[in-house]
Amino acid sequence: MTRRSAMELCGFGIVGAVVLHAADVTGKWTAQVPGRNGQTREVTFMLKQDGAKLTGTTSGRQGDTPIADGKVEGDTVSFTVTRNFNGNQMKMTYKGTVTANEIKFTQQREGGEPRQFTAKRST
Repeated sequence: MTRRSAMELCGFGIVGAVVLHAADVTGKWTAQVPGRNGQTREVTFMLKQDGAKLTGTTSGRQGDTPIADGKVEGDTVSFTVTRNFNGNQMKMTYKGTVTANEIKFTQQREGGEPRQFTAKRST
């Protein structure tokens, strides 16, 4: 076996291990998300994973909003949500680290400070 073949085989093994250990985030997740003046609001995430692709919705006071650009890479999830407020669009970016029953999220609005919260798997 040549050195290059051995390196390629090793690379495929690493990629395979990452795929085998990818998080499964399909399902319902709920979180208390920090808001203005220290208040929190409950947000529900309905997520559907298909390989590395992530789709779903977030729901809160204004109803369900679809997620976009959803990805799952190992134990990391990311997606965006665009909401309309009084005719103005606001884009929020979510990035999270998945454990068995939790996703530790960082949420950031365009031009805003990041907020951190934890979503828990619901039944």
